[in-house]
Amino acid sequence: MTNSKYTKNNFINELSKKTGFSKSISKRLINDLLEILITNIATGKLVLKNIGTFKLLKKKERVGRNPKTKEEFIIESRTSLTFIASRHLSSLLNLYK
Repeated sequence: MTNSKYTKNNFINELSKKTGFSKSISKRLINDLLEILITNIATGKLVLKNIGTFKLLKKKERVGRNPKTKEEFIIESRTSLTFIASRHLSSLLNLYK
């Protein structure tokens, strides 16, 4: 991967080349996969063996501060997504150092 930004279209093109499927079928596969992942992550936690764990975190409302002007403001409560890589994935990534 030489491009610093890897878009969904890059993923679709690469899948199409590797599998021999048309780009429209590859696009449908990618979109369906993402829909399945999002639906399962929305339940709160998704564990993919040998890949990692996705978790939703509920963050409370808090006071934030502009470091330049010291002006305070409220940061709204929100839901955040975290990913913890599995040991297997981490060891594979360490091979590419």
